[in-house]
Amino acid sequence: MYAIVDIETTGSFAAANGITEIAIHLFDGSSVTETYETLVNPGQPIPPFIQKMTGITDQMVATAPTFGAIAEKIYSLLQGQIFVAHNVQFDYSFIKAQLKQEGYHLQCSKLCTVRLSRQILPGLPSYSLGKLCRSIGISLENRHRAGGDSAATAILFKRLMDADQHHHIAKSLKRNSKESILPPYVPKEHWERLPPRPGVYYFHNAKGKVIYVGKAINIRYRVNSHFSNDAPGLQKQRWVKHVHGISHTECATPLMASILESAEIKHRWPRFNAAQKNREDQYGIHLYEDQLGYLRMVIDKNRKTLPALQRFYLLVDGHSRLRKLIKEFKLCPTLCFFQDGTQPCEGLKEEYCKGACQRKEPPAAYNARVEAACKQLLSQPSFVIVDRGLQKNSYSCILIERGIFFGMGYVPKAIEPFDLEQLRTFITRYRDNSYIQKIIRDHAEQYPDKVIQLKADPISLTR
Repeated sequence: MYAIVDIETTGSFAAANGITEIAIHLFDGSSVTETYETLVNPGQPIPPFIQKMTGITDQMVATAPTFGAIAEKIYSLLQGQIFVAHNVQFDYSFIKAQLKQEGYHLQCSKLCTVRLSRQILPGLPSYSLGKLCRSIGISLENRHRAGGDSAATAILFKRLMDADQHHHIAKSLKRNSKESILPPYVPKEHWERLPPRPGVYYFHNAKGKVIYVGKAINIRYRVNSHFSNDAPGLQKQRWVKHVHGISHTECATPLMASILESAEIKHRWPRFNAAQKNREDQYGIHLYEDQLGYLRMVIDKNRKTLPALQRFYLLVDGHSRLRKLIKEFKLCPTLCFFQDGTQPCEGLKEEYCKGACQRKEPPAAYNARVEAACKQLLSQPSFVIVDRGLQKNSYSCILIERGIFFGMGYVPKAIEPFDLEQLRTFITRYRDNSYIQKIIRDHAEQYPDKVIQLKADPISLTR
């Protein structure tokens, strides 16, 4: 027996919204044997735009039963049946969550008439319920009301059963089929192409734009976890509504997947990624020469046209680092903009400034110490993290030059031992950020046997 269901709700996800109307048509494969339909008091206001779309108002549901009052009836109609709906994950997640609150555990096989229509009736201009019904000549009365939509879905399902020459319905009900859990517009072949290996996966919207980027030790398992649950939260319904395609990039190691995920989030700025989108190295220690010939180190915001000696996410971290350099190399705090020049120089008072701020020390002498401080900032180690490659005859390599992430790639084993200039030809360049630096640094400390130190090019300062 099939239970063909439609609901109207106060919002798009079950965790924070309620059901305002429900309709169930029990269908035996040839005809509807029982119908149940009722308004439901959701226990919360119905947003004005939903009232306008459905025609269901707060006044209409004020005297309607709460879901708790009808939960036993709903459970008795649905439990043990095959749950059918147009975009089944939406309706099922709401009803299962509401039943759970009342102490009932719903467990049904599911069929999505969006996915089935795309398979059995390919090539139609749209698979939304209204446009689909118009395309195939089904009369849809009382649109956006549970009774009208469920009645139309019942007729649609009967049409699909009659036209199902390749047994898509039976295949969808098999235990290992992903048809009931995938978002309605995601082709199953996208899922089938996902490997059980490390990498990065991408969710695409209807226009092909990437709306989410994730990393995984096992891409197939991780993507499956996004869809296989009946979570009532907002994120699950985002996937159901917005994800129309899945792609992936395989990586040799989980570390490379973490790096690629961060780089792709920064590059693509996906709509549904929250973490890492706002984390940028906003500040840096910069070097320039003033009109009197003195080199000045200054903390300022990073700009594409102004290279930084060292970058920082927090301004306080940059100030802390520069203060240490001032004391260690006996630099002038005024020339480093820690004072505005109208007050007595703290460095003169504490006897580490040699008077450059008062022009008592010539530029050449002062600049020599500034250059020494700069070289210390730049003299971070250059190394490569080497691990297994995607192919047996290659290594994966993550290249760090003077403490800055340069990029990563795959290097043939035949070129060993490694040379920096040679490595660069195999490395794909990625933009560095503090998150990537941290995970690389932590990995290098945890697995020192995978780290190969490299001889970097000579340090030069461009004024």
